Amino acid sequence: MRDPYPSRIVCLTEEPTEVLYRIGEQDRIVGISGFTVRPPQARREKPKVSAFTSAKIDKILALKPDLAIGFSDIQADIARELIKAGVEVWISNHRSVQGILDYCLRLSALVGALEKGRALVDAMQQSINTALSAAAQLPMRPRVYVEEWDEPRITGIQWVCELVRIAGGEDIFPERAACSLARDRILANDGEIIAREPQLIIGSWCGKHFRPERVIERDGYAAIPAVQSCDLVEIKSALLLQPGPAAILDALPQIQNAVTRVAIRAP
Repeated sequence: MRDPYPSRIVCLTEEPTEVLYRIGEQDRIVGISGFTVRPPQARREKPKVSAFTSAKIDKILALKPDLAIGFSDIQADIARELIKAGVEVWISNHRSVQGILDYCLRLSALVGALEKGRALVDAMQQSINTALSAAAQLPMRPRVYVEEWDEPRITGIQWVCELVRIAGGEDIFPERAACSLARDRILANDGEIIAREPQLIIGSWCGKHFRPERVIERDGYAAIPAVQSCDLVEIKSALLLQPGPAAILDALPQIQNAVTRVAIRAP
């Protein structure tokens, strides 16, 4: 019987690539985003056909895909060009932890691997439950500032804020986390950060290394508790800022380790 599920998939972002590899359906992938770093073998095995806001449409069409998968309204132009060329396109737009879980199930169902998707989601839910149980035992909930970009200062998106809470911390800019666009999470000035007195600073600069020494040198930051106690940590943007399994399976434990260290040491 012919396989009725997509067999030639182009992944315009990293999340579908990561999920398909995790559930053992990577042979269906014929092209990936150039920003893909996870899993490492994907970069060796699959041709790179897109960035985030642009794509090599001719190269994608040459692969004869029966499905292209992307993320967010930012890829609307790419999606439109592919649809005009006759390619079926699925653009997800999830921004929450629950959205990540639902996304993994939907994608698994799309390729006829729902049970393998359920197993992946079960593993992610277990990671969340473990973190919640550990967080409930902490003596306090540290105030956490997550910096997604340094110039200008951009604070974390919704699923990042949720992961901080799951890990036992309190994101200091929860009102901005709900804003899906980075431009709406730009901070007016450093005074906003200083005034909220974060006890932990998590740097996850998109596409480059976090430089805590540069953060410490900013005007007025000497008054911040996290700077005074040297509680500035990096979590790789490839783990934390992609709304896929690694945010829960890999980044969440790192957030929890940092939050727990601060909470236990706090007076």
